[in-house]
Amino acid sequence: QVQLVESGGGLVQPGGSLRLSCAASGNIFSIYAMGWYRQTPGKQRELVAAITSGGSTNYLDSVKGRFTISRDNAKNTVYLQMNSLKPEDTAVYYCNADILAIAPPQLGDYWGQGTQVTVSS
Repeated sequence: QVQLVESGGGLVQPGGSLRLSCAASGNIFSIYAMGWYRQTPGKQRELVAAITSGGSTNYLDSVKGRFTISRDNAKNTVYLQMNSLKPEDTAVYYCNADILAIAPPQLGDYWGQGTQVTVSS
């Protein structure tokens, strides 16, 4: 069984910073792409940032230059450093990963439970 556990959300003032972490654990053979999505009430979940196993990244236009995604493959962990936060960044942030499990050997799309980020004065 594979689990993704997120941490690091919270309340921050505009212009502040937060760092989200997401650790994968369990029946893992290999982790491919990892990413962060966010969702607000009444809106579709959107991709914020993604990173391949080789380290290539892509970002939502509105967060480019402010957010940085990174990963530690030895720890099966992905991070999202969020700087210069704006009220419009307020959302529930979800971690996502494409993981090849060991037994049975199958590729799956896994999600974390979500962590709330609130940007407000």
